[in-house]
Amino acid sequence: MPTRFVLSSGERSGTRSRRRRGMWIGLDCSAEITLARQWLEGVIEITSFPTIASALESVSVAMPAGRSKVGGDHGGATPPLSCPDVILLATDRPGRWTTDDALRLSLAWPLAPLFAVASSLADGRRRSGPPFPGVEEIAWHDLPGRLIRWFSDLDSGYPGSLGLPTTARREDRFLEAPLFSAADHPLRPAVTVVARRPLDLDGLADLLAAAGYPIFTRTLGRPGLEGLAGLVVWDAERIEGGDLEWLRMLAANSPGTAVVILESFPRGDTLTAALWAGAAAVLSRPVGLETLVGTLDRLARRP
Repeated sequence: MPTRFVLSSGERSGTRSRRRRGMWIGLDCSAEITLARQWLEGVIEITSFPTIASALESVSVAMPAGRSKVGGDHGGATPPLSCPDVILLATDRPGRWTTDDALRLSLAWPLAPLFAVASSLADGRRRSGPPFPGVEEIAWHDLPGRLIRWFSDLDSGYPGSLGLPTTARREDRFLEAPLFSAADHPLRPAVTVVARRPLDLDGLADLLAAAGYPIFTRTLGRPGLEGLAGLVVWDAERIEGGDLEWLRMLAANSPGTAVVILESFPRGDTLTAALWAGAAAVLSRPVGLETLVGTLDRLARRP
């Protein structure tokens, strides 16, 4: 069985924080969207609706008699349904959702963060037009890591990058943030860094060091079959058949090692094949610091 992503709600003052609740809107119209949704099931409480209308209907049904429907005057009161921690729009293709859809959801749940989970097809839209206005897009393969990091920040009293304006979401801000420093995370495990080119190897090692992860070894090409740290970050550029065979041998020789692969254009079929071969996660390259840290933090805490 392929390794499943597991989202952690984080900890506060040594105790587990409350279980997060999310709303998922849209159908599982592609393998990538299906994978993204499966990663969330059983980890956060998910209420699913196939359409915007069905989600808004749930508000109308719960509305007390005599009160206005969605978009009306609530008199400053809390919406009739409790606010979810996050609303996720399954975006399997360009044009799946509109600005009007986002506005209707914001009127119903004004305090709920709204994000679009973009598949590979939807991600390509950014090459042909502006991003969906007013809604942050999260790539389907980055969803676990980014939400892990964000929820952990919230539990620690930080807004997190997803709680900041878009203009503030820059790598230099992350590098200066105390929550990514080694002093705040003295127990982060060592990492083996692997890349095909020296420039990529140095950049990836610097990124991990900035996040507080000590570098165990650096390797060009493919990771060795022994002498590895418990966490391996492998910049494979493009996952090929030989890489999968090597990954199977690595998983057989070092079953306790978690391998995170960076791939230029992750697709549902290649990601699934890598998971079955023994990878713990597959992320896009260049990888964001928040996504990488969230993914490695989860893998470091797994039993």
